[in-house]
Formats: sequence, C-alpha cells, structure tokens
Amino acid sequence: QFAQKANVVGPWLERQHEQLQQLTVQVVGTLEQHQKKLENMEHTVLQYRPHIDELEKYNQQIQECMIFENRHTPYTMEVIRVAWEQLTTHLTRQIAEIKNQIYTLEKKGIGEEQMNEFRATFAHFDKSRTRRLDSKEFRACLIACGYNIREDRQGDVDFQRIMANVDPTQTGFVTFESFLDFMTRECSEEDNVDQLTLAFKTLAGDQPFITAEALKRELPIEQAEWCLRRMKPYVGPGAIPGAYDYKIFSATLYGESDL
Repeated sequence: QFAQKANVVGPWLERQHEQLQQLTVQVVGTLEQHQKKLENMEHTVLQYRPHIDELEKYNQQIQECMIFENRHTPYTMEVIRVAWEQLTTHLTRQIAEIKNQIYTLEKKGIGEEQMNEFRATFAHFDKSRTRRLDSKEFRACLIACGYNIREDRQGDVDFQRIMANVDPTQTGFVTFESFLDFMTRECSEEDNVDQLTLAFKTLAGDQPFITAEALKRELPIEQAEWCLRRMKPYVGPGAIPGAYDYKIFSATLYGESDL
C-alpha cells in the first residue's frame, strides 16, 4: 500500500515543484495576477495534504512490522516529507515576496514596467535560479543596470560600499528583495535629485549656476547660508565670480556623488 501510494504522491510533488519553478522564473501578467496564480496553487497543494497523511499512516504500519526497505518504490517517507515541506515553504515565501513587491510599487511609486525590468535583469544573472546573486553576479548586474563600477581600486571601493547596504550581514549573497529595495531606493533618490535640481534651476533663472545673492534673496537666510557652506564653485561654461554649482550640491545631498 505504501509503495502504491508513494508512486503516485512522489511524481505529483515533483510536478508541483516544476510548476512552481516556472512560475518563479517567468512572471506573466501583472503582479496581482501572478499573486492569484500562486495562491490558487497553494490552495491546490494544501488540499493534497490528506494524501501525505495517508502515506504517514502506511509508513507507521511498515515501521511497526520492522520493514526498513521497500523495493517497490524509490520514494521513502523522508523523501516525501522533505519534498512536501520544501514545496509549501517555497510557495509561502513566493506569495510573501509578491505581496512585498506590490507594496513597494504602491509605496514608492515604482511602475509595473520598471518592476518587470528589475526582475528580468536579476533573473538574467541568477544562473543557478536560487533567487540570489553572489558578489560577482551582483556586480555584473549593477553594471547592466547602468552603474559605472570600474575594474580598479576605486571601483572595488564603490562596489563594497553598495554590498554593505544590500548584504549587511555579509553572507556573500544578494537576495532579490535586497536588490529590489536598493534599486527602488536609488530611483527614489534620483527623483529627489531631479526635483531639487529643478528647484535650484528655477531660483537661478534657468542658469546652470546660482549666486549667493540669488540664494539669499529666494531662501530664508539660515537655509541660504547652510547651502552656501556646502556648495562648490561653478566652473562650467558661462561661469562668473561668485557662481555656485547647484547640480553637484543636489547630487551630493542625496549621496550620489563623492565630489
């Protein structure tokens, strides 16, 4: 009885693992639609639980009869248990990840198209399909996303600074969740830089620089002096004495520049 049942349950679990792997790698449709697919699969899997329990009962009978080897099936109860536990755990984790991604979209204003780009880029470098990248894969992923990480000492320093943010416990790996948090944070900061730069450009009368006089005229004196203490002189085209570079200031303020 155990062998007959195990030869049905074992292949069923294997098929579910394969289906979940496909759903994990290939996200089709919106995140909400993908969440629904995973939740439907979870419902189907949990309804299968009585078959696992039935196998446990047969296995108990076998153990009581002191039978420790069954030549009629390649599946043991331990193999079935592990496969079931991995399947249900992976499903729960995937649903939680999708919910987190939906929350990220809503909270940080990341578009569905951009989210799909993040996911596709990460998956491209996730050769082992473990949903995590080692440091070499993550570095290549960042370069593909447009980050200028040079192959020299400074590039190594820049990369290690990023790794400290995405892998604070120093596991040597970057999960998709950490990657997503990093990219959405970067996009948010980029938007903030653009908004601040545009505000300064308006104050400067569309000039690529701003003067102390303009700052003090448009801002409260304390804010103007605070900015002036941190702004660098503007040395670009059309520079005049007393000109300040608000673009570098804006980028530095949000940590995008080491200048």
